[in-house]
Amino acid sequence: MLIPKRKSMVDGLENVIVSLYAKGMTNSDIEEQIREVYNFEISTSTISRITDAVTNDIIVWQNRPLEPVYLIVWMDGIVFKVREGSKVINKTIYIAVGLGRDGKKEVLGLWLGKNESAAFWMSVLTDIKARGVEDILITATDNLNGFTDTIKNVFVNTATQICVIHQIRNACRYVVWKDKKDFTSDMKNIYNAPTKQAAKAALKDFANKWEDKYSYAIKSWRDNWEELTVFFEFPLELRSNHEYI
Repeated sequence: MLIPKRKSMVDGLENVIVSLYAKGMTNSDIEEQIREVYNFEISTSTISRITDAVTNDIIVWQNRPLEPVYLIVWMDGIVFKVREGSKVINKTIYIAVGLGRDGKKEVLGLWLGKNESAAFWMSVLTDIKARGVEDILITATDNLNGFTDTIKNVFVNTATQICVIHQIRNACRYVVWKDKKDFTSDMKNIYNAPTKQAAKAALKDFANKWEDKYSYAIKSWRDNWEELTVFFEFPLELRSNHEYI
């Protein structure tokens, strides 16, 4: 089952080796694991040859050309636990996902960064532009200070939408458990409204009910209103597929 016909044991183990390598195991760890599980000796130099081929594929993928126009590009960071030496530490991978004109999503790139900053995202955006992206209709981001200006420096005509899911999480941060269900249900009327005018009316109703108790949440919606409601400027067909939440 492991080894295809007319293939060697090494050929059959390539996928196993790549999988172990992807999980963070060193070449010597992989060598020992193969010996224990399959009772087969494989040198670290052979393992390096196999994993190097994967590394080359990654480099090609990282530098591949992109489409000239994306309808929406989401940008955010994901924290992973990574083995480094003898310790397991948290590292953040920053990701950009684009919605193409064909309606399909594509991971534009993954970048390892020490911390999220406007300067870091500038390097990401510059990379995307250098690989062929000429225009983005909407960029969806968290509310990082200076992020909007950074995006405008690279893609002048893009509209910047603050991620609504980040806004929901921030607004709910200090809501007590017994209020959370009603609070989130009422808040949904804002971002699910059919028009920006209807959303503003929903925000007013939301504030009338909750402002005395959770004024900070209402303030965060008001302070970021223009950036939170950019998607209302676009057709329903695009809005129904943007999955900003």
